[in-house]
Amino acid sequence: MDAHVSTSLAPQDPAYEARVRESFSRQSHMATLGAEIVFLAPGEVHLAFPFAARFCQQNGFMHAGAIASVADSANGYAAYSLAPPDTDVLAVEFKVNLLAPARGAGFLACGRVLRAGRTLTVCQADVFTTGEKERTLIATMLSTVIVRPRSRGTATNRES
Repeated sequence: MDAHVSTSLAPQDPAYEARVRESFSRQSHMATLGAEIVFLAPGEVHLAFPFAARFCQQNGFMHAGAIASVADSANGYAAYSLAPPDTDVLAVEFKVNLLAPARGAGFLACGRVLRAGRTLTVCQADVFTTGEKERTLIATMLSTVIVRPRSRGTATNRES
């Protein structure tokens, strides 16, 4: 576990893992990008996704929108892992720093909660290249996520 993550983060829902995985399975955008959960713990979620030419920008690098989308979901699900039952989460703000060109066999977005509040949770996601001998940090995202009551009557409640 990253040294910046508090080991005292405790989920408010004992079924957090099943709830996170079920919600993630409804993320059609993440499925389109080929993202999958590869690590899940209270306050921390890692999403892996492959390089795909169809999501590249004009210079052959993965588009910043694709990188930001997966980082956003990693942070959202890290926050969701700590949220009470019968709640949802939504990003209300984020900032992305693109640190290196997004070129690699794949990518890993590691989202973690920095501070969980009753209503707002602050998270950080670091995105790395994978498939090389050495991982390269290509982006970092700081985001604020709101925990809110789950909307009744909708079949598609999910993180942003």
